[in-house]
Amino acid sequence: MRVTASKLRENVYRILDEAIASGIPVEVVRKGTVLKIVPEKRVSKLARLRKRTGFVGDPDDIIAMDWLREWTELK
Repeated sequence: MRVTASKLRENVYRILDEAIASGIPVEVVRKGTVLKIVPEKRVSKLARLRKRTGFVGDPDDIIAMDWLREWTELK
């Protein structure tokens, strides 16, 4: 989207919200020079997770476990 500086000033919040929602840069023309407003790419939530050790032990022990003896009903 290309707008003049005057149009940007009139609708700054609407134009910025559109750029954020669509991811399309906004080009602002000011005295013959083009400036770009580009939304930063967001990092996915999964990429921000810390790596954790999920299980310590032998995974085969879980398969062989007698779950009926270990399980108790919540009250």
